[in-house]
Amino acid sequence: MGINPSLLAVMVFLLSTAPLFAQDTTVGPEGTQIATEQTPAAATNADALRKATQNPVASLISVPVQNNNNFGIGPFDRTQNVLNIQPVIPIRASENWNLIIRGIVPVIWQPAPGTANLELFGIEENTPPYLAAQAAQQSAGVFGLGDITPTFFLSPTKASKLIWGAGPVFVLPTATSKVLGQGKLSMGPSVVALIQPGKWTLGALVNNVWSVAGPSDRSDVKQMTLQYFVNYNLKKGWYLSFAPVITANWQASSGNVWTVPVGGGVGRILRLGFQPVNIAAQFYGNTAHPQNGSSWSMRLQIAFLFPKLTKEQQKMMMQQRLKQLEQEQPQKQ
Repeated sequence: MGINPSLLAVMVFLLSTAPLFAQDTTVGPEGTQIATEQTPAAATNADALRKATQNPVASLISVPVQNNNNFGIGPFDRTQNVLNIQPVIPIRASENWNLIIRGIVPVIWQPAPGTANLELFGIEENTPPYLAAQAAQQSAGVFGLGDITPTFFLSPTKASKLIWGAGPVFVLPTATSKVLGQGKLSMGPSVVALIQPGKWTLGALVNNVWSVAGPSDRSDVKQMTLQYFVNYNLKKGWYLSFAPVITANWQASSGNVWTVPVGGGVGRILRLGFQPVNIAAQFYGNTAHPQNGSSWSMRLQIAFLFPKLTKEQQKMMMQQRLKQLEQEQPQKQ
């Protein structure tokens, strides 16, 4: 299984037709543009909402759906597909603190990276070698749920130049197959920090987890994830984004520890009807990766944004919707 054709087609269509749906500045009818709880009077246009989406600890509800195609896996150049559903839910914990709950729910197609351990990929042990090799090259793989990763950030409600959050991250052993997850409950600290001067967003998110429970026949977990992000905002909701995810598996053998991607892409904040969304496409080449790991990847994302509206703005939104419906009704002859 390679690129998910249906999802790719949808993402390409949305990116190519973005000018047809998007407003030049606003992401909602007049009076309905609204900020986050931290900046209730700021997000009056796509530029402000765009900055909120680039802040991992903004008090903004969003539901990103991100598809990752990882190419060039193993000697047969297979393609892994990882669809991440990543809801972000902010909660006002106290007068001085927000609790930001960020989750990653991966749905994975994992191709057989070679001809070893093919029974894990649905190939019976007594399969003739030439048929097993053919299956590994063309079709052998496993599809299912991976390990779910929730993170809980505490972040100050008071605005400052340096925006930060910190809290625990967990890796839950929810994978439906041995090849789709680590089989261990893992946890550790996670920290994010960023600044947003002018048109820029500059920051990094890092965590490290260790396994604390799980079957003794599964390998211990000790790994780091580092994502630095550099965004430059353009006109009409467009932006350039460089947000590679660097990983280090401290348990791996020498030469297989690091995955270091380099690259970036482009995105845009726009409205699909009345729904604000953030659409992006990015490409990365891996300058370092484990043996049989991916050499390059493509990331496509659509994030549904739910800025908080006041009662007056909700009323104006409904009025705007009714007006639009009336205009769409065919005129009587």
